[in-house]
Amino acid sequence: MSDSIHDETPVPDYRLGALPEDPAVLKVYQTGELTVVGFGGKDVPDEVCIAAYRTQLFDLIAQHQCKVLAIDLTGVQLVPSGMLGVLSSIRQRVERVELYNPSPDVMDVLRITKFDRLFEIKEVAI
Repeated sequence: MSDSIHDETPVPDYRLGALPEDPAVLKVYQTGELTVVGFGGKDVPDEVCIAAYRTQLFDLIAQHQCKVLAIDLTGVQLVPSGMLGVLSSIRQRVERVELYNPSPDVMDVLRITKFDRLFEIKEVAI
């Protein structure tokens, strides 16, 4: 496996964002024990249906026996507070949550909320 999470094509048979009000922000890059989900290099909009994403991520974790969930934050400058709650909920369902490539602004929020102590933060090649 390469060090880059974007070398492979997004997982075609699993689509997040099936709800009509859902802007389909989340992209699944890899599934299995290590599952990588990202935002496609875009900020997380405030109008995202957080409850729907939580449910979809829980389903993804269960269907793929995910032990480590990695969230690719490449290109994300702003994360709504509701998404931080989703991250906290996910942490209870997997062995480890990794956050990839948080911007300085996102990293500040992670430090202020002490989430930097809850999650493994990594810089990975894109």
